[in-house]
Amino acid sequence: MSEHAIRVELSYPADLSGWGRDKIDGSPFRAYLRKTHDNAAPGDVWTEFVGVGCCGDTLDFPLRVESVDGGSAVTEDTAFVYTEREACGVAGGWQVQSAAGPTE
Repeated sequence: MSEHAIRVELSYPADLSGWGRDKIDGSPFRAYLRKTHDNAAPGDVWTEFVGVGCCGDTLDFPLRVESVDGGSAVTEDTAFVYTEREACGVAGGWQVQSAAGPTE
């Protein structure tokens, strides 16, 4: 069995909206990552989503594993930290509920 990852640094695209950044920084999203990923290795790309509320649409975006401290196994004790990387064309607003959708 692999040693557990103590800390995983994930990067998000620069064009992820402020709203999206707030969502991924919350404890529910971090708990979701711990439950849906068994392992993390530098270079892995995880396509994730955050909901946009009652309309049922989602915002899909890539998280990239930049570094892992400890082993590769993601557990309930794994801490996630974020860093920003180059933009990749993510449409970051609430397009469903707002005409132009905020992107910040």
